[in-house]
Amino acid sequence: MNKVDFKGSVILNPVPVVLITSKNKAGKTNVFTVGWTGTINTKPPMLYISIRPERLSYEYIKETMEFVVNMPSSDLVKKVDYCGVRSGKKNDKIAEMGFTLKESHNISTPYIDECPVNIECKVTNIVPLGTHDMFIAEVVGSHVNEDLFDDKGKIHFENANMMSYCHGEYFPLAKKPIGSFGFSVMKKKTKKRRRLEKSSK
Repeated sequence: MNKVDFKGSVILNPVPVVLITSKNKAGKTNVFTVGWTGTINTKPPMLYISIRPERLSYEYIKETMEFVVNMPSSDLVKKVDYCGVRSGKKNDKIAEMGFTLKESHNISTPYIDECPVNIECKVTNIVPLGTHDMFIAEVVGSHVNEDLFDDKGKIHFENANMMSYCHGEYFPLAKKPIGSFGFSVMKKKTKKRRRLEKSSK
């Protein structure tokens, strides 16, 4: 396959798209959209978000060293986009979007109830990178809609109707997997048993 050399940009796609809530010391809450985020450690559980210093949320998070990652469903796509293109310096995006804020259990920053998954975070380090600063944070609590759990306690994120961001566009995530972790080396007996388990549901 012939390839085209493409320089000067990080073209890693798709990426998650999330809503970040933050609260300053004066008690004002803001929300904005982030595409640069991901898991970076298991124990302790840690993730990161990268923010431009000119964003209002950058100021809020740096004040309190905490934030919430709210994972939106696809039906919130218009609100997600709006929160990414409008500034909290001029707009009360939470009120305009009609978001319901709920108190977090481990930090003072509230989470968005309309999002099926919410992750409470405390910042441990800020790394200046250039256009963005990376906020490294420890996960101190999470909230997941109860209807996403099955009777064995497994979370079915595919039922949350989530979305991704890919080169300037939003895409819904597929509900059917094309594989599961370890399936490439799975024994035939295990494969057969799992097929039977799925067919019996």
